[in-house]
Order: sequence, then C-alpha cells, then structure tokens
Amino acid sequence: MKHPKGFILCAVFLAILIFTLPAAAQQSCESLKSIKIPNITITSVEKGEPGYELAAQGGGFMNAPAQKIQAPFCRIQAVSAPSSDSHIGIEVWLPDASNWNGRFLAVGNPGFIGSIASSGIARNMEQGYVSAGTDTGHLDPGFEWAIGHPEKWADWGHRAVHEMVVATKTLANAYYGKPIQYSYWNSCHNGGNQGLNEAQRYPEDFDGIIAEDPAFFITHLQPGSLYISWVALKDGVGGPGYIPPAKLEVINKAALAACDGNDGLVDGIIERPTSCDFDPASIQCKNGDGPDCLTAGQVDTVRKIYEGAKFNDGTPIYTGFERGSELNWAFMIEKEPFSVNMNYFKGIVFEDPDWDFHTFDVDRDTRLGIKKAAAAVDANNPNLKPFKDAGGKIIMLSSWNSLALPPGQYVKYYEAVEKTMGGPEQTQDFARMFTAPGSGGCPAFANPEGFKLFDAIVDWVEKGEAPDRIIYPHTKGGGMMGGGGGEAYRTRPLCVYPKQARYNGSGDPNDAANFTCVDPN
Repeated sequence: MKHPKGFILCAVFLAILIFTLPAAAQQSCESLKSIKIPNITITSVEKGEPGYELAAQGGGFMNAPAQKIQAPFCRIQAVSAPSSDSHIGIEVWLPDASNWNGRFLAVGNPGFIGSIASSGIARNMEQGYVSAGTDTGHLDPGFEWAIGHPEKWADWGHRAVHEMVVATKTLANAYYGKPIQYSYWNSCHNGGNQGLNEAQRYPEDFDGIIAEDPAFFITHLQPGSLYISWVALKDGVGGPGYIPPAKLEVINKAALAACDGNDGLVDGIIERPTSCDFDPASIQCKNGDGPDCLTAGQVDTVRKIYEGAKFNDGTPIYTGFERGSELNWAFMIEKEPFSVNMNYFKGIVFEDPDWDFHTFDVDRDTRLGIKKAAAAVDANNPNLKPFKDAGGKIIMLSSWNSLALPPGQYVKYYEAVEKTMGGPEQTQDFARMFTAPGSGGCPAFANPEGFKLFDAIVDWVEKGEAPDRIIYPHTKGGGMMGGGGGEAYRTRPLCVYPKQARYNGSGDPNDAANFTCVDPN
C-alpha cells in the first residue's frame, strides 16, 4: 500500500518523539508522595544525591555509624496500618534508573527489635538494588510493645514484611515505569523466620529466598530454647545441674573424641551431629566432683540439652543443641536465659513484665503460647506448593553449632517439606537445604563475600542453575557468631541435604577441592 509523502514524514516524526520521551508511567521522586497504596500513608519523600549524609542508627543489633551515600536515590518513608492497632514503619530506597539492576533486595530484622536498618537498605541501594525495610510494627526493643496488642504480634510475625513488599513494588513500578524484574530475601535468625513466613503466607512476594538459621516455629522455639537455660539455671549457679563454663570444653572434647572421625577425617568438627551417640555419662565423675568430669546432676543437664524440650507425654517440642556445639552453650546457660526467650514470655505468653522464669513449666507454658500466638507468629507449614507454583526458589541453611537456635528442628522442617511435596525430586527443584558443620550461625550473612550463598540463589532464580554444593570458608576472627569477615583458614563444601562432604583421602584437608558430596549412608 502506497502512502503520501506527508503521511510518511508525520509517522517518522511521531516515532522520534515517542522514543525520545520518558515512559508515560514513569514518575519523578517527588511525585511518589501522591501514590495511593492500600493501608499505606507516605510520610516523606526525599531525593538524595552523592554525599548525602545518613545519620547514625541505634537500636541493639541495628546500630550503625553515620555514613555518606555515594549514589543518587529516592528515599520514601511510610507507615502501614493493616489493622486498627497497627503502625508499621516502612522505608524504601530507589536507586537512580541509570544505576538500577532491575532487582529488589529487602532487609530483615533481628529478634523483637523494632527499628529500620536504614544503613543496610542504603548499602543495597548503592549496589544497584531497590531496597526496603520495616520496623515490624513497633519501636520498643524489649517486650512492652506486645502487652495487650495481639495485632502487633501479627505485624511482627508476618504482616509488616508483606506490607513493605507491596509498598516497594508499587513505588518502584511508578518510579521506573516498569516492574521489578527479580525480588530477593536474604536474612538470618528472625530475618530467616521472616523469609519462611513469606514463602508460606505470601508466596508471590519473592522470587528467591535465603532463610539462614531461622528463629522459626516461634511458639515451640521460644519455650524450647528457654528450657535449655532453665534446666541449667532453675536452681541457680550453685544448683546440682549447673554447668560451670570451664566444663563446656571438657564436654566438647569428649564429644569430639567420640564422633569427630565418623566422616573419615579428624578435624575438630562433627560433620553430621545427628549420627553421634556420645553419652555424657561416659565422663561422669567416679567420686564427687572434679574439673575434668561431670557430676550426676550435670550429666542430667547435658542429656536434657541434647534431647530438647518435650511435652509431658514425651512428644518433642523442639530439638536440643547438637553434640559438638558445647563451646557455644555459655551464651544460654552461664548466668541467665537469652533475653529474646524471656521477652516472648513476658510480652506475649503471660503479658506480665514481672514474670519469673523460675516458675517456667515447659508443658503448660508452651501450650498457652501456642493457643495465644501460633496464628500470628508461626512459620512451620511444610506445604510450599503455592510458592513453588509461583516460580519461587528457596535456600535453607542450618548451622550445626548454632549459638542460640537449636538447629535440628529446621532440618526436620525441611524433611517435612520433602514429604509434603512428594519426595526429594519434587522438592529440590525449588527448595534445597544445606547444613554447616562447625558454624555458630549466620555464616553467609556475616561473610557474604566469602560464602556466596546469595550468588547461588541469584543463579538459581535467573539462570536455572540449582546449587549442588556451596563453598563455605571457615574464618578466624570473623564477625557474627564467629562466622565471617576474618581470614579463611579452611574451606569446605556444603552439600545438598542429606548429602555430606567426605574427604577424598589425598590432598590438603583444608581445601574444599579435595572433598566429595556423598550419601551419608
């Protein structure tokens, strides 16, 4: 069909005009203040240029010094109110379109702490990610926020992160004129629990999730964890079951002597603690007490710490600490229970700031917590089919020598996922578990440059390359839980559960290249 010359010139002019104008849906930073999002009130929108000064942060684990931001961005602060008793603080940082990598990487929260990790959000943004975080619905770092406020339990348990995700995706879509391409969650401890809640309750929020050493199944974890402290401390430091810190090394040496070589290599690590049958009675004192043996009361305490909490009928509540982890027990049993365990009972179970842990009854108090809070806080549903159907991928990691969280329960959860999903093949195409021998917790979160767990989830989501083994560097003088930041003195492969690393018999035993992933049986 022949067109007049004027028609052709007009078409060319319109084409040039279309391709030189910004996308119609794209909006300026300042205009985001008027974006309408259900439950959300935007309180501040700010355009930041390189050199922007971010104030120092306080709030327990969220402490961070003042810093200068080195990339242009748009910073949005908002409040979400999904219930009449909700006040969830949210912060979203959008990198300039020229610096954006098309991805969203969220920031999690430790424990019950209510504050936004602006420094972490800024760090992600400088690396090219849309990033966001939440205060989980409160600013009080203790337990007072929970007393009389069950809606805030749900905000902390799961709603705050989802509200943050909805806000972030809406704002990014408006700012860039196109949706986020890939969304990621990468966190540990309570942040790992937040990731599990996302996969179970909001399966379309994230494409890739790393749930590392999660503080999950809260209504069982908190009494299970407190029980470990209670059996050692219920009669005080002079009681028959108290274990002096110096004796933890005695127990650890005996456990290693019994089980270190089970994987064919004596290296100071029990590769698969669940296969270790060390009995603390083997080091019970023959006469009275002594520095290199355990009294009968101490033997009983160690056994109960290994076994974990149980209901009166013998049904497990939560697994205990594993053999080989004894050097990390002092954190829980030296003088007083872990504050997070105490805050759970004071703020949620009993709603009593004066509650005394000496009155703890593991059966009664666990059942009360389940009745009151399970719907709001637990993340133990093994049916991840909706997450799989949405195209999601999840990497789970459990550290065998975990400092505060008994690790075996997470492995049991993964086994339940496999059973629910129809077996290993139907599970490992979207969910994989890795266990870390020798790690005290959060090794990849503390050392992301050395332990490339996040790289593994990105490759799986974006390239379809499922991880079979991930190299874990053991470090000296590392950061969180002794797991990162320092100089690596040994590397080992972490294998897809239930496989474990086995030394080939030749070459440097501190080099991961000389290990093969094998079936433990």
